[in-house]
Amino acid sequence: MPGLFPRLETLQQSFGAPSTFNRPRDNQSSNGRTPLEARMELYDAWSVVDDTKNKAKQLSAEATKEYELASKKAQSAAGAIELYSPKYYAACTFGGLMACGLTHTAVTPLDLVKTRRQVDSKLYKGNFQGWSMIYRAEGLRGIYTGWSPTFFGYSAQGAFKYGWYEYFKKTYSDLAGPEAATKNKTLLYLSASASAEFLADIALCPFEAVKVRMQGSIPSPYTGTLDGISKITAKEGFSGLYKGLYPLWARQIPYTMMKFASFETIVEKIYDTMPGTKADYSKSTQTGVSFVGGYLAGILCAIVSHPADVMVSKLNAYREPGEAFGTVTSRIYKDIGFRGLWNGLPVRIVMIGTLTGLQWMIYDYFKMFMGLPSTGGAPPEKK
Repeated sequence: MPGLFPRLETLQQSFGAPSTFNRPRDNQSSNGRTPLEARMELYDAWSVVDDTKNKAKQLSAEATKEYELASKKAQSAAGAIELYSPKYYAACTFGGLMACGLTHTAVTPLDLVKTRRQVDSKLYKGNFQGWSMIYRAEGLRGIYTGWSPTFFGYSAQGAFKYGWYEYFKKTYSDLAGPEAATKNKTLLYLSASASAEFLADIALCPFEAVKVRMQGSIPSPYTGTLDGISKITAKEGFSGLYKGLYPLWARQIPYTMMKFASFETIVEKIYDTMPGTKADYSKSTQTGVSFVGGYLAGILCAIVSHPADVMVSKLNAYREPGEAFGTVTSRIYKDIGFRGLWNGLPVRIVMIGTLTGLQWMIYDYFKMFMGLPSTGGAPPEKK
């Protein structure tokens, strides 16, 4: 049974200098205890907090050991990965695939309610009401409507986005030269991320078209990704999968430019305020910095890209076959107005902030797992 009293050492630390608690006594026994003094060994569990801390440290040490062992095995199997080599870009591509595919799929319930509120702002009063109504009508499976096109689409997008970003960042830096690249690094981040996202959206667009229609229509018109692609192409042709590409570029390119440029800048500022250099900190600390920087960058991303996000949802739901982009955009804007472009923004801030933080955390965690430096902060020293 745990003891009820604090430890002797705790009392000494709390109340100052040694007093009657550790004053030498003439009649102490050979074990340093007086006859009337409490037997401390009977109170071996008086501090549950200390025991918990010790166990947590032990588990952390064991987890770190297992991580290092697995990391060494992975690095041994992959071989030495030189910075900016084909292996390096392949590792970044796979890290981006995991970062975006897993995180976007995890927040499918949030995305579902957001999309339906963008299509019809009067459908639900809030997230919890939306989830409750969907659960009663469709069960738990209904809450995850659209998870499969989300997983496949954003896995492809993440692979293209992160892999191409690393490539374009190095390529544009080499073209500019060391001095100009350092002086104009924010412009470099913006250019590289815009180029990467342009390509990434081409991979994402067909899956996004299926996802938005699955989530924006009640009941969902498709049973899954392949069923959705098959039905869209049968009715509208291959171009039906890409009718939302322009608004997708309008949403995602500013979003990604903000995501990468602000993340790199925020992380650099964080390390500037911390003593020492980035290399002085543990992998867990660097991962934590990546999450914080990603979350803050995600808030900015959500605000910048939200009007286009609303238009993507509306276009995929309401655009008629053969209708011109300008015509349908004008028609939708007349229906919803400027205020309607911001429907669902609070939900999207929470979703995108969390998403972006987790994506950068997973991405940098994988890079460090493979023996590569994390993103942002001072560049790695040349060996």
